[in-house]
Amino acid sequence: MKKILSIVAALTVFAGSMRADEGMWLLPLIQKMNAQAMQDLGCELTPEQIYSINNTSLKDAIVQFGGGCTGEIVSAEGLLLTNHHCGYGNIQKLSSVEHDYLKNGYWAMSREEELPCEGLTVKFLESMSDVTAVIDKIRKEAEKTYRKDENKDKLVAEAVENGIKALVEEAEKANPYCDAQVKPFYDTNVYYLIIYKTFRDIRFVGAPPSSIGKFGADTDNWMWPRHTGDFSMFRVYADANNNPAAYSKDNVPYTPKQSLKISLAGVKEGDFTMIMGYPGRTTRFQTSPELKHQIETNDIRIAARTVRQDQMLEDMLADPKVKIQYASKYSSSSNGWKKGQGMKLAFEKLDIVGRAEQEEADFQAWVDANGKRKAKYGTVVADLAAAVEAGREANNAFTKAFETIYKVELTDFGFQMVLQVGNAIQRGTDTVTALEQAYERLAPKYADYSVSTDSK
Repeated sequence: MKKILSIVAALTVFAGSMRADEGMWLLPLIQKMNAQAMQDLGCELTPEQIYSINNTSLKDAIVQFGGGCTGEIVSAEGLLLTNHHCGYGNIQKLSSVEHDYLKNGYWAMSREEELPCEGLTVKFLESMSDVTAVIDKIRKEAEKTYRKDENKDKLVAEAVENGIKALVEEAEKANPYCDAQVKPFYDTNVYYLIIYKTFRDIRFVGAPPSSIGKFGADTDNWMWPRHTGDFSMFRVYADANNNPAAYSKDNVPYTPKQSLKISLAGVKEGDFTMIMGYPGRTTRFQTSPELKHQIETNDIRIAARTVRQDQMLEDMLADPKVKIQYASKYSSSSNGWKKGQGMKLAFEKLDIVGRAEQEEADFQAWVDANGKRKAKYGTVVADLAAAVEAGREANNAFTKAFETIYKVELTDFGFQMVLQVGNAIQRGTDTVTALEQAYERLAPKYADYSVSTDSK
């Protein structure tokens, strides 16, 4: 099961017996489902101190950085700490042959030296609310209304979509300066209304040179132990009223509701540890056929990226300008490339597929032991396996195309141009204006584009 997780907590305890309670938990459910277990493991924070919508809590110091990473607010003046690899793309955009912040690092010695990062956002979670009952009611009413219509499924889906839009509009009206979204979890069995406050004036404060921030590079990536100084620092800015605003020289450092305190007391064996952030998604509920297929598609990605990365690296080593232009692209590609290799190794070492097969066998035995269960779930395991096999060839072909011809940058530029122009025309924009606007949005991408590299 793959679902985007807006924010989760994962717990691990290293005691003498190496006990660990690993997994992913939604913050609103900590009180109900995890509070006692956390306390038993040594957590001194209450669920309310971790996640609260009425009072300041730990969630107010943990942010989504750049749409895909986790960051932490570590001062009362909006200073933010994140990984070097998370800040890498923005550091690359600010770099040039004359000012290579990737190679040499950078430290702002004053607020005036903090560098604006165009397009970078930082999101603070305001709240998560379970709206499953609302969505289910809309769906049931639509199913009743359109039960005899030949387009029933389409009309029901539209009713649900309109209901979600109404929830979002209402939430954004009630929460100024915030963005709202409704996200499905557990394969659309649960829906949450998630409200974020998004800041768009983010400035680069400092980072070590890549010799520290990416020490070991792909060789050490996704490996343990790590020896990398994997950090970078940014600052969140707000308007005079502490609200999100577009970049302005008049903006001031954001005053957060909560910031993390750095302890110099050290740690000892048995201390409770907790990870909180934005990991993206989980595939922990995949069946054994899905796991096997995941490794199969990973092998395709690894093979394709090896060819592409070798070509990029050859050009990067030959030209300092290309090295900066393609640093983030290479890093992004190699990150997944090495992860795929590590995943395959871990699957073999930990017998991940074998454990999943055993779980499925145990489940099937439980189903077969009861007539009602057998009638309802008797073929579930086999049906899932058949579905994976039915889509296997097409999925492999898609993966191969996506990792090869669709990685040609000029192809992507053309695709984005067509998409943006088409959307603008649908909104009523004339063709010439739509083309001009699309070009203006795409033009900055050419600053990090090498024709000869893309051609190769």
